[in-house]
Amino acid sequence: MNEVLNQTVQVLREGGVILYPTDTLWGLGCDATNPDAVARIYSIKKRSDSKALVLLASSLDMVAKYVKEIPDAAIQLVEVNDSPMTVIYPGAIFRGPDFPADRHFLAWNVVAEDGSVGIRVPLHEFCRDMAFKLGRPVVSTSANISGQPSPSMLRDIPQEIKDAVDYIVPPRFDKDSTINNERCTIYSKNLPELRSSIPPKQVWAPRRVGFGVPENL
Repeated sequence: MNEVLNQTVQVLREGGVILYPTDTLWGLGCDATNPDAVARIYSIKKRSDSKALVLLASSLDMVAKYVKEIPDAAIQLVEVNDSPMTVIYPGAIFRGPDFPADRHFLAWNVVAEDGSVGIRVPLHEFCRDMAFKLGRPVVSTSANISGQPSPSMLRDIPQEIKDAVDYIVPPRFDKDSTINNERCTIYSKNLPELRSSIPPKQVWAPRRVGFGVPENL
């Protein structure tokens, strides 16, 4: 695993685009602080850059470096969560298109027009280790042409996408992925209300709560 992890992270550091398994689907990924790499993903997917991208972070500590505030309720939910959950945080820390890439700021083209950003701490061990070793969030968007079905297995991914990336993570690392395609997105502005509605000692099951999932996570 270490050899593959090292190779994956090296490609990301050099501004490359990877194809990799996540805790939901097979995805396209790149360094989320590199706007040029992000632009390549939009191009590969033939997708408008007006639609923000979901990011993967190794931990809430990493999330805290790239958003202005993490609500206490978000911390509690992420800690007990047992299925893929993306939280939409307002106040992303990023720089505009006129500035060069900086590892301390998210790329402008991963952030929504209102300044929010969707970030997930993945359940998939390889994804967490990858983000941790890179030291910054990784883009995670389904490996499909925009508007086409999202692939749950490597064999389902169009050849034109495979040919467009710089590295494909070996499929043996997908053993922990695609096992739970039920996922949810929570908007942090709703967290206080949601948290107050949870009975004491109840196990939080985000998959049962519908908040709407952005297109092509």
